Amino acid sequence: MSLSNATKDDSSSSASSEIHIPAEIDWHMLDKSKFFFLGAALFSGVSAALYPMVVLKTRQQCSSAQYSCLNMSCAIMRYEGFRGFYKGFGTSLMGTIPARALYMASLEVTKSSVGTALLDLGFSDTTATAIANAAGGVTSAMAAQLVWTPIDVVSQRLMVQGCNNSSNTKNILTNLNSENYRNGFDAFRKILCADGARGFYRGFGISILTYAPSNAVWWTSYSMVHRLIWGAFGSYMSKRDNGGLVNGGCGFRPDSKAIVAVQGLSAVMASGVSAIVTMPFDTIKTRLQVLDSEENGRRRPLTLVQTVKNLVNEGGLLACYRGLGPRWASMSMSATTMITTYEFLKRMSTKSQE
Repeated sequence: MSLSNATKDDSSSSASSEIHIPAEIDWHMLDKSKFFFLGAALFSGVSAALYPMVVLKTRQQCSSAQYSCLNMSCAIMRYEGFRGFYKGFGTSLMGTIPARALYMASLEVTKSSVGTALLDLGFSDTTATAIANAAGGVTSAMAAQLVWTPIDVVSQRLMVQGCNNSSNTKNILTNLNSENYRNGFDAFRKILCADGARGFYRGFGISILTYAPSNAVWWTSYSMVHRLIWGAFGSYMSKRDNGGLVNGGCGFRPDSKAIVAVQGLSAVMASGVSAIVTMPFDTIKTRLQVLDSEENGRRRPLTLVQTVKNLVNEGGLLACYRGLGPRWASMSMSATTMITTYEFLKRMSTKSQE
């Protein structure tokens, strides 16, 4: 499939509205070893840059009261210092590489195979691209969660550790999980002893319900917005030139800055749609993975029904949207850097043509 011409399907478009953007690189065109090696390095850097937003979102979701991003950030900085924004990062980074590898491989294989099959069946390029992106988003999310859910359980337990033992800590950092962990290995050991291997897959079902539709919505929205922007830009160029040909009659060829700007804008818009649609699932998932109940002095995992009841009692539907701001910001920045880095990675990993 190719996105090389956003206005290709419009038979009434003049030659001046043609937008020549680089064709999409399919799975079979990639040098796989270079793709995974460079991907691990690039996405590890992206994860490090965006991790504080993930910590802030997780703390807001697990708090029993509503606090603003500013108040939560100030409390973390005051009582825990800058390191508080990177609790659990080492553990998270360990899971990023295999999870990303599974994600990228599943995404590319599914997009390529589904897209090719749909084109062979007679679907238009636009329809085939949208469906292939949705299918790729679902399969890649499901594959990545096999690795990411256990990492999420451990890293999020570390994220929500405030200064519960400090007499100076305000309520803003308490009311989280009372268990204390020294590091990721200690958290792994304690979870294994308390809940067994099943403890690492707490919230796995709700994770699939969160990330599968989220990825499907995101990739579909992204492909549609991406085409709409280039289509609108093509119409604008056509009107501006009064039907004349641009660039000597060869159509308009955007430079790298324009391509990155359109990718970034498309990613932000797609992230907004995805965040709003799936936020309640993400909040429930986080609480299932992090919080416990106490019965007769013993800690027990919360059930899905208990988690939903607690959220309803704390503020109804609005309680499910705690942390929406950081999540939207995190998803937008992550998606923007991800898609631009991802496209750069694919072009860097393209096999040399003999």
